[in-house]
Amino acid sequence: MNYLEIAGALIGLLYLWFEYRASIWLWPVSVIMPAIYIVVYYQVGLYADSVISIYYLLAGIYGWWMWLRHTPDKGEKPVSGTPSKLLLPMFVVLLVVFVLIGIILETCTDSTVPWWDSFTTALSIIAMWMLAHKYVEQWLAWLVVDAVSCGIYVYKDLYFTSFLYGLYAVIACFGYLKWKQLMNLSYERV
Repeated sequence: MNYLEIAGALIGLLYLWFEYRASIWLWPVSVIMPAIYIVVYYQVGLYADSVISIYYLLAGIYGWWMWLRHTPDKGEKPVSGTPSKLLLPMFVVLLVVFVLIGIILETCTDSTVPWWDSFTTALSIIAMWMLAHKYVEQWLAWLVVDAVSCGIYVYKDLYFTSFLYGLYAVIACFGYLKWKQLMNLSYERV
């Protein structure tokens, strides 16, 4: 039994609760959880997931800073939709990162799932950036990442983590609806 994996999964549930509520407390938790998963993923040969956990840790610091930089007179950064002008650049970044990581994993590692690992990693980079900017569609990106990751983790015998990501996928649906509601409320106040 991997106690580190269990600890990471439990902290992940706490993270999810804070994210669902659009609470700034998701950010400190988002620094702790990936620190644990760097080790867990490396142990089972999910190298891109291990590296993406380093990114998550750094993105957690960035997201925390982004959410904190709004002054009390301006209020908290509101939830908003992703500007359409960002969709093409985000897609290009997704494709480039996906191909680069996939090639590296296929040629330089013993990964048994290089392209799946690469896909979830590339999309996670985009989703985490969207979360830092409080774009509601980040939930849709996470839904795809979580569903694919759930299957990968079952394949890799990471059952607690697979359960966590299955739960993430379900809650991503509810999170999207909740954030849409928050976005609509902030538009009504304007």
